[in-house]
Amino acid sequence: MGSEPHVNNPVEPRTLQIILFGLGGVGQALLRQLLDQRAQVAAHYGVALNVLALADSSALLAPAETGATLDEAALRRALAAKAQGGTLASLDDAQAVQQPENALRLFAGPLAPHTVVVDCTATEATIPALLMALDAGCKMVLANKKPLTVQQEVYNRLTRAGVTSAGAPIATGRVRWETTCGAGLPVIGTLHRLRMSGDPVHKMAGALSGTLGYVMTGLQQGLPLSAVVREAHRLGYTEPDPRDDLGGLDVARKALILARGLGWEMELADVEVESLYPAQMAGLSVAGFLAALPELDAGFAEKVQAAAADGGVLRYAAVVEEGTCRVGPTVVPAVSPLGMLSGADNLIEFHTRWYAPAPLVIQGRGAGANATAAGVLSDIVELGHTH
Repeated sequence: MGSEPHVNNPVEPRTLQIILFGLGGVGQALLRQLLDQRAQVAAHYGVALNVLALADSSALLAPAETGATLDEAALRRALAAKAQGGTLASLDDAQAVQQPENALRLFAGPLAPHTVVVDCTATEATIPALLMALDAGCKMVLANKKPLTVQQEVYNRLTRAGVTSAGAPIATGRVRWETTCGAGLPVIGTLHRLRMSGDPVHKMAGALSGTLGYVMTGLQQGLPLSAVVREAHRLGYTEPDPRDDLGGLDVARKALILARGLGWEMELADVEVESLYPAQMAGLSVAGFLAALPELDAGFAEKVQAAAADGGVLRYAAVVEEGTCRVGPTVVPAVSPLGMLSGADNLIEFHTRWYAPAPLVIQGRGAGANATAAGVLSDIVELGHTH
């Protein structure tokens, strides 16, 4: 005998008011997804998503009327301006700002617990605005790694219970930063759940850069480093200057966030980082760097062959273990999850008391504007269920 389909009882949506910093690739993708998904989010999750203000490095766009929100037409105009390579300052009703915290001061509406400040920039300049928003009682979602990888004190204020500048306590649970490590992959949430369950994490090892994963896969296939990097650069897989990827600093930031997530007190300078290129290549132009890369081919071919002789493969890995955090070319067993990884996917192994001898593994696309924006949207909706 069949049963009637279950129908959820309608609930009054809980309203979130969003202030978005950053309208680059991730910020624009988030705004598009928000416009496409907010009716479904309200219907299925009881969270109404409104946009109070948008800010890029040039200007703030907010309604003239206090307490109002930006309508869909205004949001579409902002997206169109950015898609054409412009800035919010090109819009007639935008207000010029010099620093992100000034955007909050210019914003006429109330900053309250139902306000969510979303940071989709890639700059440390937002930190004063983020701390100001916390002091005002706002919630927060970070896709920007830099606020979490500056001084430990800033990380602590953003992620833990503490005190505001006025001495009032900061409630926990008002900040989400899932997409700072692995885009939409549930890396930070998994780490938190393991710690909350009392399962100690002894080691984390991961490939946290799609670009460097692509490079390592090419080396394993027998290609010269110079050929792989040039092809990745041509395809747009690397930053305009490939050294921004090959130097390992972005991976180091992600590793530091994971280490701090274990409760470690550590600064970025404490992370051991081994670059894929020597220091003497740092001063070259991009063209000069690409031209000089063949000088490194023989050395990397030897490393790949030596790893294979020992039953291993070379990966650019972050390893967080025994109080140390190191990032660089690492030989791992060919039959391990990291060893079997190929292509541009991210992967992280959690080695714990209960996940032993085989680790808990998370793998998937760890970069891209749409994947990252989807993770940010999920964080926002999740905050809609917290008090």
